[in-house]
Amino acid sequence: MLSKLSLLAATASAVFTGFNYGSTNTDGSAVTLEEFTSLFNTAKNLPGTNGEFTAARLYTTVQAGTANGVISAIPAAINTNTYLLLGLWASAGQANFDNEIAALNAAISQYGSAFTNLIAGVSVGSEDLYRDSATGVQNKAGVGAGPATLVNYIGQVRSALAAANVQAQITHVDTWTAWVNGSNNAVIEAVDFVSMDAYPYFQFDDNNAIGAENASFYTALDNTIAVSQGKPVWVRISV
Repeated sequence: MLSKLSLLAATASAVFTGFNYGSTNTDGSAVTLEEFTSLFNTAKNLPGTNGEFTAARLYTTVQAGTANGVISAIPAAINTNTYLLLGLWASAGQANFDNEIAALNAAISQYGSAFTNLIAGVSVGSEDLYRDSATGVQNKAGVGAGPATLVNYIGQVRSALAAANVQAQITHVDTWTAWVNGSNNAVIEAVDFVSMDAYPYFQFDDNNAIGAENASFYTALDNTIAVSQGKPVWVRISV
């Protein structure tokens, strides 16, 4: 339901800080409107944070347990004035992605600008390139998607947003090792900004000891910036 810390740094004019939120609880039940609302309010009122956690990153637009119902996180975000990095799951095939876009379109139609004004960005997929890589397969990371598939999905999302007259920046979230893999350059070309994951704990072939985390993080960030084609880089970190 609530996972790793997300630091979402967009441009000089906008910085979003928040958490990642799944669509299900630990028992597999769907997160309800009331639960999302409580989670978002709790994040905003964490002691010692000065209310800085005002954003939420989602992995899907679809409410768990439905075919293409709108995820309850969206009305919860409206209720709590929480910005959203929307997510559309991209590793389950075209039929599933059709449902993601259907839910996105339904949310726009139902909630209008109350929803669209809170869109910090739209992420097409999450770590699909990593899971589709040799390393991901070796680590049994699950089903992924290749760059051509993601570029196709990104185009579909652009078309859906344009048809609804919604302006939103599109990204894909993946590991920094996926971004520096030249075979994935087409995804960088297709997005408006690059979103990088950094997991020093799992970098077993590197110096990932406590005390080396600063160097490890900035190596990942610098390498990603170097291949970002001048596009902004947002960061998701695991703590």
